[in-house]
Amino acid sequence: MKQMRKICDRAFKEKAVRIKPQRTNVSELAREHGITAQQLYKWKKEYLEFGLGSFPGIGNVKQTPEQEQIALLEKRIKDADMERDILKKAIGIFSKNGH
Repeated sequence: MKQMRKICDRAFKEKAVRIKPQRTNVSELAREHGITAQQLYKWKKEYLEFGLGSFPGIGNVKQTPEQEQIALLEKRIKDADMERDILKKAIGIFSKNGH
């Protein structure tokens, strides 16, 4: 029979990753948390690569803090461009009506 997959939240994963360096027996630590040692190693690798951007949840993209900042700035640029285009159209409309 196939075993059900355990879904762990971000706080649980971060706690397990932070405990790992203090423990020498990773298999024992994993068993205590009801996960596999392989899963614990995977979480540790992800945490080292993405830091605070680790474990974003289902459907969300893993990003480093720098990637998050870039995405935020790109969104702001896109919003500013849209506002500029709207203002250009409004100027065009009002200048036609004024003549």
